[in-house]
Amino acid sequence: MNAEQKELLVKVPAVTLGFWIIKILATTLGETGGDAVSMSMNLGYLVSTGIFMVIFLGAVALQIKATRFHPFLYWATIVASTTVGTTLADYATRSVGIGYTGGTALLLGLLAASLFIWHKDLGRVDINSVSTPKAEFYYWLTIMFSQTLGTALGDWTADTAGLGYLGAAAIFAGLLALVVALYYFTEISRTALFWTAFVLTRPLGAVVGDFLDKPTDHGGLGFSRYTATGVLLAAIVVLILVLPQRAASKHH
Repeated sequence: MNAEQKELLVKVPAVTLGFWIIKILATTLGETGGDAVSMSMNLGYLVSTGIFMVIFLGAVALQIKATRFHPFLYWATIVASTTVGTTLADYATRSVGIGYTGGTALLLGLLAASLFIWHKDLGRVDINSVSTPKAEFYYWLTIMFSQTLGTALGDWTADTAGLGYLGAAAIFAGLLALVVALYYFTEISRTALFWTAFVLTRPLGAVVGDFLDKPTDHGGLGFSRYTATGVLLAAIVVLILVLPQRAASKHH
């Protein structure tokens, strides 16, 4: 394989139903796993964010360096992005004190800026164009912002808006169903719908994760964060092995 062929490799998966199932499980795992380290291990949000950020950056470096699509590496990077998103959002909204509303607004702005700069620089933000190191950098930066935004948005919906975990989950599930309907019955940009769904799966996973591991007197099921994280991780591994995993196709 020559350098030009290597540069044009797409190392992100094709968007299938299996992709979205694993993505929701990964975002749920990010919530329970992030909480397990920051709360159950009592490391705090800042130290936990530092740990997960190192893991995330290392995974991104391996992903960019890879010469082909590796399903386990890709999903490990997604999980790393969602765990760092959990603790980073919690640090900003709780420790810094900007609150869920302020955190959601700030991260929405960062996500929009990332997509805008990516599009302005490379002309495309669809996954089929993620075939160069620069595009991969923008892709993973945008994903990190979307995962962090999702945590703050999930907390805002469940707590600030007072909908609770199940109410918030129903809202985000309904919005995802609307995105699916728009995909099948309208000509709205597929790229816009993809990133909308990508963002919405994160708060859905966040509130489901909170529902699993929060105490029963706080509206949760009271499962151990370690147990919930282990079960979710096992489910993701099984699905990666069972469901077809292929790279997205490169479109010129």
